[in-house]
Amino acid sequence: MQAQAASPVSGRRGRGAAPKAGPGGLARSIRYLGKQRNYAIVAYIALIIASLAQLAVPRLTQMMITAVTEGFIASLPPIQRTFAAAQQGYTAEQLASFEANSQNALILASLIIVGFAIIRGIFSFVQAFYSEKMSQGIAFDMRNELFTKLQRLSFSYYDRNQTGQLMIRATDDVEKVRLFLAQGLVLALQALVLLVATLLILFLTNWQLTLVILPILPAAIVLFGVFGKISQPLFIEVQKRISALNTVLQENLAGIKVVKAFTRERHEAKRFDRTAVDLYAQQVKVSRTFAFLFPVIFLLAQIGQAALLYVAGRGIIAGDVTLGVYQEFSLYVIYLFFPLGQLGFIISLMAQASASATRVFEILDAKADVANRPNATELPSIQGEVEFKNVTFKYFGSGDPVLKDVSFAAKPGQTIALLGGTGSGKTTIINLLPRFYDVSEGAVLIDGKDVRDVTIDSLRSQIGIVLQETNLFSGSIRDNIAFGRPDASDEEVIAAAKAAAADDFITTFPEGYDTPVGERGTTLSGGQKQRIAIARALLLDPRLLILDDSTSSVDLMTESKIQKALDLLMKGRTSFVIAQRITTVLNADQIIVLDKGQVVAVGKHHDLMEDSAIYAEIYNSQLVGDVAVEEVLPETAQGN
Repeated sequence: MQAQAASPVSGRRGRGAAPKAGPGGLARSIRYLGKQRNYAIVAYIALIIASLAQLAVPRLTQMMITAVTEGFIASLPPIQRTFAAAQQGYTAEQLASFEANSQNALILASLIIVGFAIIRGIFSFVQAFYSEKMSQGIAFDMRNELFTKLQRLSFSYYDRNQTGQLMIRATDDVEKVRLFLAQGLVLALQALVLLVATLLILFLTNWQLTLVILPILPAAIVLFGVFGKISQPLFIEVQKRISALNTVLQENLAGIKVVKAFTRERHEAKRFDRTAVDLYAQQVKVSRTFAFLFPVIFLLAQIGQAALLYVAGRGIIAGDVTLGVYQEFSLYVIYLFFPLGQLGFIISLMAQASASATRVFEILDAKADVANRPNATELPSIQGEVEFKNVTFKYFGSGDPVLKDVSFAAKPGQTIALLGGTGSGKTTIINLLPRFYDVSEGAVLIDGKDVRDVTIDSLRSQIGIVLQETNLFSGSIRDNIAFGRPDASDEEVIAAAKAAAADDFITTFPEGYDTPVGERGTTLSGGQKQRIAIARALLLDPRLLILDDSTSSVDLMTESKIQKALDLLMKGRTSFVIAQRITTVLNADQIIVLDKGQVVAVGKHHDLMEDSAIYAEIYNSQLVGDVAVEEVLPETAQGN
C-alpha cells in the first residue's frame, strides 16, 4: 500500500496504547460465570461437601485417640488402673465399658475416616472436573467475544496496536483469567469455607485456645492485601513484556525472507534477546516478591503453632486439657493455617488474572472509529455514481491532512485512474470509499448517499477490492477465490479465475482448484497470488471496483491478459485504479492527478498532456517506458 496509508504514526499515542478498561476487570470476568452457571453450581456444591468431609477428620481422630487412651487405661494392672482412673475421674463402670468397647470404637472411627475420605475424593473429582468445564467455557466465550470485537474494530485501531500484542491478549491473557476462575476462585471459596467452619468448631471445642491464635488472622489478611496491591502492577508489566516478545517473534517469522535476504539473523537474534532479557528480569522481580511472601506466611503459622503449644501444654500439665482435645484442636488449627497458605497462591493467581482481565477488557471496551450510525440504513443495489465532496482527511487527528479539500465525481461505469507520487493521497482515497476510515471533513457519496448513513456491511458487500498487498488465507485456491461468496458454484469460481487469467496456472497443479495455498499464500508466486485476489473480487460481481496497483506483481505478458479481462469486466462498473503502468492510464475515462493530498488535475490522457505539467512529468518519468512495450504486446499476445 502507498506510504501515506502506512504512515499514521504522527499524532498517535504510543505503540500498543489502548483505552483503559473500566475498574473491576476481574469482577467483570467473574460475571461470565452466569453463562456457565450449571457447571459452577455443581462445582461449588461438590467443593462444600468435600470441605465439610475434610473437617470431620480431626473430630474422628480425637475419638480414636480417646478410645486408645481409655483402652490403655482399662488394660493396666489393677493398682495402676485404679490410680489412672482416679487421675482421670473415671468410675469402675466406665472402666469396664472402656475395656469392652474401646476396640469397637477404634474400628468404627477408622471406618468412618475411610468413608469420609472416599466421599471427599468423589466430590473433589466432581469439583475439579466441573470447575475445568466451567473455566474452559468461560475462556471459549471470552475468546469468541474478543475475536468478534477485533473483526469489528476500525483500521485505525490496528494502526495503533501491534498484532503480537493483540494475539497475546486473546491467548495468554484469557488463559490467566481462566486459571483464576478454575483454580483461584475455587480455592478462595474453599479457604472461606474452611476458615469459617474451622473457627466455629474451634470456638465450640475450646474458646480459650481459640483466642490464642485468633490475632494471626487479621495480620495475615493485611499482609495479603498489601501483596495484592504490590503484585498486580508487576504482573501487568509481565504481560506487556510477553506481548513485546511475541511481537518480535511474530514480525520476524512474517518477514523471515527479508531477514535472510539482508543477512540480519544476528541482529534479529539480539533484538529477540533484549526483549527476552526484559521479560526475564520482570519475572525474577515477581518471583522475588512472592519468595518473600510465602516464608512470611509460614512464619505467621509457626508463631501461631508455638503460642498454641505453650498454652495447651500448660493446660495438659494442669489437667485442664486432655491429650485428645489438644490433638483435635491442633489438627483443626492446621485447617485454619492451610487456607492462609492457599491465600498466597490465590493472591498470585488473582493478581495475574486482574492484570490480564484489564488488558482483555481494554479490547472489549474499545470504541470503533468507524461504526454504523444508530439510524443507518441498508444500501440498496448501487449504480456506481461516486462523488468526493470537499473531503479532508487526517490520520488520528494529526496536524497535517493527508487529503485537503478533495472534490471530484465519477459517473456509473467510468474508470478512474488515480495518479501521483508517494504520499500524494491515492491509497487514502480508495480507503475512504469502503469506509476503512471516515473523512475528517466533507463527505463521500455513492449514488447520492453519504457512506456514513448506510450500514458498513451493505456498503462493502457491493465493492470489489484488490489491494496492492495480496493476502490469501490457509485453505485451497477455490476457498480463497470464493472467500466473499462461499456459496458460489464451481462454475462461477472457474469463470472468475479465467477472467483474472488465473485458470491457466491453477489447472497445471495436480490438485487444481483444491491445491492448498499455504500460510499467506507462500506456495504461490506474487503474480499468481495477485490473480487469485483479482478473481476473488470479480466473483462478487461488484458495481464498484477498487484496484490498488493490482498488476504490479505480474509480468508484462500476464498483465496484458489481465488487462484485457479487466477491460471487459469494468464495463458497466465504476472502477478506481491505482496503476504504475500506461495501460490503465490510457484507457481511463478520468485521470485524477494528486499532489500532496490535493487534486491538481482531472481529465483524459491527451488533455492532461497539454494542460498539466505535473501529469506530463509523471507520465514521462514513470510511465513512458511502457509505451514501446504496449505497442508490441498485442502482437505477442496473439501468438499465445
